[in-house]
Amino acid sequence: MSTTDTLPAWPYPRWIAHRGAGRLAPENTLAAFRLGAAHGWRMFECDAKLSADGVVFLLHDATLSRTTNGHGTAGELPWSDLAQLDAGAWHSRQYAGESIPTLENVARWCIANHLHLNIEIKPTPGTEEATGRAVASLAARLWHGQAVPPLLTSFQPRALAGARDAAPQLPRGLLLDKLHDGWLDAAQQLGCVAVVCNHALWSREQVEAVHGAGLRALSYTVNDEWAAERLLALGTDGIISDRVELFSPAG
Repeated sequence: MSTTDTLPAWPYPRWIAHRGAGRLAPENTLAAFRLGAAHGWRMFECDAKLSADGVVFLLHDATLSRTTNGHGTAGELPWSDLAQLDAGAWHSRQYAGESIPTLENVARWCIANHLHLNIEIKPTPGTEEATGRAVASLAARLWHGQAVPPLLTSFQPRALAGARDAAPQLPRGLLLDKLHDGWLDAAQQLGCVAVVCNHALWSREQVEAVHGAGLRALSYTVNDEWAAERLLALGTDGIISDRVELFSPAG
């Protein structure tokens, strides 16, 4: 019997498309989610933060310049300004004019198409707890009555604590880019159901420790076949990838 046989049921697909469709479309846009779905992917990862007036929207960076035609710190602008930005032209002419979506936009699309979502809480520095609370509160309202809620993750413990306090019923995962002392205890203290690591950090011992604690082991960002094969052999539970055109999400 494998260690996962004794774990609580896990409702999510193993394969998760990073920021919608990886690098094939402008990240964190509805165009990316549609393209990822067209490749057969059933679960998506995205990044969520707060506008200055409290709207939850999708963006990875603290600043706007890499993935939009805007400048400055995104969280310092009201949604009325953010909504006017071009979030597609940086990627390719094909996507020029694509807008930044709100989390509500993405949620309604996922629910209508019976797709799953991993929301990474990506707060503007200094707004960790408030962003966690806002994302979780909104997610709880948008997915109310749905069979499978979104998985909320963050590198920021304070953001996860805010999410826990606002909507304790939503599943949470601790993101890690290194295994610091007490990492598993920290995930348990936050009431997490998963640990999401840089894929290179996982060993059989660590996967077994996570499973032994009743949690799931997920990995980011897995773009090579050899890395995916290693993680499958270790018995991990989720693989976040940019390569929506390479991997079969049914595998």
